[in-house]
Amino acid sequence: MTASRADTPPGLILFAVSLCTMLYALTTTIVNVVLPQLQGALSATPEQVSWVVTLNVIATAVFTPVTGWITARWGHRAVILWSIIGFSVSSLLCATADSLLPLILYRIGQGAFGAPLVPLSQAIIIAVYPPERRAFAQGIFGMAVVIGPALAPALGGYLAEVYNWRYVFILILPICGATLLASWLWIHDAGERSLARLDWTGFLMFSIAITCAQLMMDRGERLDWWESPEILAYVAIIGAAVWILVIHTMTATQPFFNPRLFLDRNFSIGVLLVFIYGMLNITPTVMIPTMLQNLMGYPDSMIGILLAARGAGMILGFFAVARMGKLDPRIGMIIGIVAIGMSGWNMAQFNLETAPLTVALNGVMQGIGSAIMWVPLSLVAFATLNPRLLPDAAAIFHLLRNFGTSLFVSASVLVVSRTGRIGYAELGENITPFTDVLRFPNLMGSWSVDTVQGLSALASEINRQALMVGYTNSFMLYALVSFAAIPLMLMVKIKP
Repeated sequence: MTASRADTPPGLILFAVSLCTMLYALTTTIVNVVLPQLQGALSATPEQVSWVVTLNVIATAVFTPVTGWITARWGHRAVILWSIIGFSVSSLLCATADSLLPLILYRIGQGAFGAPLVPLSQAIIIAVYPPERRAFAQGIFGMAVVIGPALAPALGGYLAEVYNWRYVFILILPICGATLLASWLWIHDAGERSLARLDWTGFLMFSIAITCAQLMMDRGERLDWWESPEILAYVAIIGAAVWILVIHTMTATQPFFNPRLFLDRNFSIGVLLVFIYGMLNITPTVMIPTMLQNLMGYPDSMIGILLAARGAGMILGFFAVARMGKLDPRIGMIIGIVAIGMSGWNMAQFNLETAPLTVALNGVMQGIGSAIMWVPLSLVAFATLNPRLLPDAAAIFHLLRNFGTSLFVSASVLVVSRTGRIGYAELGENITPFTDVLRFPNLMGSWSVDTVQGLSALASEINRQALMVGYTNSFMLYALVSFAAIPLMLMVKIKP
């Protein structure tokens, strides 16, 4: 099945699917800008407000594998149109939320309805363009996709500062309308549809496992990990669900995950790499805004501009990829992951006095690396697959990308929280009535151990310094994960 009519130019189809993917992609970056404001407006802790991002990604991860089945039953056109409509309604409801719980529920709706858009868009491009033109199409597709996320943080940050956080969701609605119109005009179905039934056992086991894994990561630190019966219950449920899923996949006639996909070497390595890519691509846009506002006092508009620098870097990276088309794709992937890793290493050197220009330049480097890695990774993963397997393969590919994002965001928040508390305890040990610097009130300013106000100010500063240590530790983990992916890239097979 293709998703075009014979008289529809491929360029218009490419434009339509690029809008679809941009629509979903920008919701992640634009919401990250206002996470600190959401924390205050909805009276939430940093861990609680991070669920606005992580549960959205979980919903996407859970519903992404269903893309192949719903597309086979109802066709590209119907799936895309109804996904856009559901996504638009969820975005409107997000703007009306008056507490954290409804906002999280509406964000889950955004993730569920937005889940088919990215894998289906990529499958359409692969189906419409011949192999010799796919690198060009993927490059243009990638450039179009990052324009929205590149501009959205700056505009969203400005609107949030001038008005409030609700306007970042209102901003999405006109784009929803344009995407719906383009998809209605240029995306069409051809060929027969399948009435195959969904493997509900596999789907439910997968959903239970992925949800419990995310809950365990989010709540583990708060509940003291293995000392908590709830965490032990999550582990038991994950183990049972994964066991049932594996056995069922190996014995079912039409399993939820097609095991034949993983017989392809490039695809198997590609999904591991895209899992790591998902870990690295979005995490800084979640961590950087809270660090800049809570520890350094940056306004929303400035945070938006600094995040937009990363989008600008991605645009530059896609221009570079267009000139690297004849190179070994492993070279592009390694260059990209090294640039991402170096950006993580640089972020690990940040301190409370880091200049905005330093943050912006590092974001540009990270964006360039992400773009350079994405195009060859997308091409290599699908290069040797049977075309009939493309919808299912694209769904799994983007599923693991999204799941990597949700897990690593939770892991990074965990590192900040735990090492921040350790740092607070270690720094606090150095502050006693006998500390030499306390003998010089002119140097201490408002900090003092003699008054309640002075002691409170001193504790606040110690906490700020300790959290900064936590953030640098999370960025060091980010860099190490980046460099650890290089050996996998060397295992990619260039020719079938």
